[in-house]
Amino acid sequence: MTDTTHSPTAIADLYIATWNEADPQRRRALIAQGWSEDASYLDPLAAVHGHDGLDALIDAVQRQFPGLCFSLRGAVDGYGDRLRFSWALGAEGGELVAHGTDFALMASDGRLRSVTGFLDRMPTV
Repeated sequence: MTDTTHSPTAIADLYIATWNEADPQRRRALIAQGWSEDASYLDPLAAVHGHDGLDALIDAVQRQFPGLCFSLRGAVDGYGDRLRFSWALGAEGGELVAHGTDFALMASDGRLRSVTGFLDRMPTV
């Protein structure tokens, strides 16, 4: 039987849901579900570690881009402990304001251990 909770698509879906969750308690629960305790996130604009760092970063991004949400773009690709997917940020049905590609390493329990984000397009603020 295939483990669909640890499939590349399920992991990417949980990742996107976490970035879109505005309720702090639910977001913290999603972080705990999807990320290992020692997880890290790195992109050209941010570098954070652990659940507290991830939560603070997601909160800051939501405050900077109110009313916008993340979505997956294209197919999710994964093999072994590696994962690659592209995402977009924009208003539902509206123009995209940002998009990029993230590469992830998985922990042995199927949660994210590290994510490195590449920003293909960002708004000039």
